[in-house]
Amino acid sequence: MKSGLGISLIYCASVIKGQFYYLYMFEDIYSRKIVGYEVHERECGELAAQLMQRNMLREQCFNQPLVLHSDNGAPMKCLTMKAKLEELGVTASLSRPSVSNDNPYSEALFRTLKYRPQWPSKGFKSLTETREWVEKFVTWYNYEHKHSKLKFVSPGKRHAMQDNDILFNRKTVLEAARERNPKRWPNGIRNCEPIGAVMLNPDHVPDEETKKVA
Repeated sequence: MKSGLGISLIYCASVIKGQFYYLYMFEDIYSRKIVGYEVHERECGELAAQLMQRNMLREQCFNQPLVLHSDNGAPMKCLTMKAKLEELGVTASLSRPSVSNDNPYSEALFRTLKYRPQWPSKGFKSLTETREWVEKFVTWYNYEHKHSKLKFVSPGKRHAMQDNDILFNRKTVLEAARERNPKRWPNGIRNCEPIGAVMLNPDHVPDEETKKVA
């Protein structure tokens, strides 16, 4: 993980009206890879905190600056989660009230998940079924899905720092094909330049910075 994580708590409806299963999902902002996920029968800050620690252990990102972006849900603001983030040296970043795009990467992931054709619109039959569905989704998303915001490289490949080589090779192939048949690409080939670093809400400029530019 480069510098930031986004966390989503997704309500997965069951076939029983009013009953939900809760999907805790952590996404690496840099690569868009899902680096941690679990499904439980309750909404709980302690579960989120434990998963956060396991993520950092798995990714070996202790002792480096890390920010966790989240909404203002109860699990994210509870004392257990705050204490765990402080223990791990992670800076908490909460979305501003009534600002839906403060955590756009997690929101985009949420939309991708809910709009999958396989999403059971009538609800999940059990906790086991929910976990199995999520596991299949994560495998597809991380390793098969060609992400449009990553120049159609999978999140798993970018997380493994392989996107530069993939895009370079793709550019070489496309340029050779265009030389053979230039009429097919009158406007040039697709942009294959790596996207580089990413930021959360890069278009937002603080008032102080705006005053300096004016």
